Amino acid sequence: MKLQDVLLKAMAKKITSLAAAKIIGVTPRTMQRWRERLEELGYDGLRGRRKGKASPRRAPLKTCEEVLWLFQERDCDPNVRRFHEKLQEEHGLDLSCRRVKQTLQGAGLLARARRRKAASG
Repeated sequence: MKLQDVLLKAMAKKITSLAAAKIIGVTPRTMQRWRERLEELGYDGLRGRRKGKASPRRAPLKTCEEVLWLFQERDCDPNVRRFHEKLQEEHGLDLSCRRVKQTLQGAGLLARARRRKAASG
């Protein structure tokens, strides 16, 4: 069932809000919020409100460009942890090791690890 169908059935009292929340897989409080939004704003109220907006935790583009330039031109250390330490100590860049790795992988400068096979047993 679609989200709208479940919400409409709950609003029509064909199913309880608690049952609707279980069907959708959310808490009863979330179900109540969605129901209120549907009543106030219609189906547009159910759309994700953050869609199309950048993450507030996103690293600045200039910083990412600097990381890529340093990796390509100066400190091409294939060990991400050592490269991250150099960025912090020598260049004063404050990014997490994970963010540095994701930036390098996104640019195609660092290979992604292969997926492991499922354990048999």
